[in-house]
Amino acid sequence: MIVRNDPQGQLVKQLNSFYYLDAAEKNIIAEIYPRVIETMDKCFHSVKNKYYHENGIELFNALHVAQWTMFLYLMARESSKHSNSELCDKIYGLSKIVSSADIFYGVMLPEIWFFDHPQGSVLGRADYANFFTFSQGCTVGNNKGLFPQFGEHVSMLSNSKVLGNCKIGDHVVFAANSYVIDQDIPAYSIVYGMSPNIVVKSITKDKFNEITRSMFVTTED
Repeated sequence: MIVRNDPQGQLVKQLNSFYYLDAAEKNIIAEIYPRVIETMDKCFHSVKNKYYHENGIELFNALHVAQWTMFLYLMARESSKHSNSELCDKIYGLSKIVSSADIFYGVMLPEIWFFDHPQGSVLGRADYANFFTFSQGCTVGNNKGLFPQFGEHVSMLSNSKVLGNCKIGDHVVFAANSYVIDQDIPAYSIVYGMSPNIVVKSITKDKFNEITRSMFVTTED
């Protein structure tokens, strides 16, 4: 992976602008940084967006805000494994300051996922699967303590919401401004409207690939 603009150094500087970092926390950052870069490399390999590659090689630019938000989430998640450190909360707070996206480090996003404009989105502790993508203003959350379960290749378009006891099939698109709570969605569907009066339309593999072709390198054959 090509790495630009010193992400590790940028992180330390930004955190010191809002919080106090002690020597132990700086050591944790240095320790987990290579693992996070490796994780991002694997993810970016499947992302089709032109800003994530250069001459066929995965590219991480610390000045690309969406990539930076992903980096902060992963750094917070890795640092949370150090039980005696508050570093995870500092990085989580920094992420919300930078992007206004709320992706808590306790949320387990999959190996392959993507967003382009994460501003204002909130992702809760759902069961996510590979090739998950979302845009601005999206919400995934619980209802009465139950969270959604997502299949692979799920795309949430701007301001869509999925809450509660939902089982979402593979290859599903939530249209802009759709709102689903406690309802299951079958595979190969596009969802419109608001619960309980949602409209679920079946889509073909070709139509799904057409909608998501700009997101991931890997699409359904």
